Parts: sequence; structure tokens; C-alpha cells
Amino acid sequence: MTRRTFVIAIDGPAASGKSSTAQIVAERLGYLHVDSGSLYRAATAAMLRAERDPSKWTEQGVLDAARPVELRAARTSFYPVLEGRAIEDEIRGAEVTDSVSRVARMPRVREWVNEKVRDAAKSRDVVVDGRDMGTVVFPDADLKIFLVADSRERAARRLRQRGTPASQQVLDDETIRINERDARDALQTVPARDAVIIDTTGLTQQEQVEQIVTLSKQRSG
Repeated sequence: MTRRTFVIAIDGPAASGKSSTAQIVAERLGYLHVDSGSLYRAATAAMLRAERDPSKWTEQGVLDAARPVELRAARTSFYPVLEGRAIEDEIRGAEVTDSVSRVARMPRVREWVNEKVRDAAKSRDVVVDGRDMGTVVFPDADLKIFLVADSRERAARRLRQRGTPASQQVLDDETIRINERDARDALQTVPARDAVIIDTTGLTQQEQVEQIVTLSKQRSG
């Protein structure tokens, strides 16, 4: 009998540290990391290449543009490629960031992303992160984590990630953007009933990683 893969699902709002934490957890456990958000970003990047004005985007247009997007496995993670090329810098740019929520709200695009993530988990133990990994994509995940943090703390983390000096006004503006993003993503960003909720506001990344690794080892027995 083929061994069922082990799935850790990490969900949470924007800038809660899902992806970076999931990446480290995967490395610690010898799993592969799957960042579902990178697929939404890849679809957004593909659509921007086809049409620069997001107000003209349609669900079918995004799906057509995203057809060349694939997930490829590397040593520690799956990563998206577009037309055979890695696009990490492109998908993390401001233009993609400003429009990715529009794409993520499209039901058929969500289905497309979810199928690609499920396919990645068929043959490898994985740590997946997103907003509905534990509720929609992997309702039977072996371990479900939901990360939360104060919006101002998340704004500060986002600015540090970008290397942007965090003056009071810059931090205030970024906090407003984080709160607006939370409001847009509210329907998709809810914890599963059996998720372990971890408030990371006062935690170092190493501390939250240790909590998840410990829980995983307990579940995998």
C-alpha cells in the first residue's frame, strides 16, 4: 500500500509570516514547501503581461493567461514558472501585489490554484500555506495551523521585508493597507475548526517554527 503523504496546512492573514515560517518548517522536517500565494501572484503576473489595466480583467482572461504557469519542485520547495522561466522577482513586485487580491477572489482561479497545490502534495510530504488551506484545499490535513498577529506588527514586518525605513507615517500607511487587505480577504481567511491558532505578535520566527515542528512530530508519531 502506498504511504499517504503528510500535510501541514498553515493559514493566516496577509503578512502574518505564513510563507517564511512554512519554508523553514519544511526545511526542518525534510518536507517540500508549497506557497499557494505564489500561484495567485504568478497568475496575476501572467495577466499583467496580457493586459495592464486590471479593471478590464475577467476570470476567463486570467485563466487563459495563467495556462503556461506550472509548479516545479526544487530541493526544499515548489516554485512557479511562467513559460518555462522562474518569475520570483516579478511576482513579488508592487504591481502584482496591488492586483493579486482581485485575482484571488475569482472562484475558478481559486479552483485552479487548489488543484495545483493538491497535485503537489500527492507524492511528497508538504507544508502548504495560504488562506484556506486547512478549510478548503486540505480539510483532512494532518496538522492545521492558523497564524495571527497584530496588524501594526504585520505592517512593520512587511516594511522590514522590503527594506523600507519605517517612519511613523510610513508605518501608519502600511498598517492601513494591511487592514484594507484583511477586509478584502475576510471571506477566505478563516481558521479551520480544528486549527491550532498561534498568535505571533510577540514571538520570534524561530519560536513559532519550534511550536509547529513540535506539533508536527507529535502528530506524525
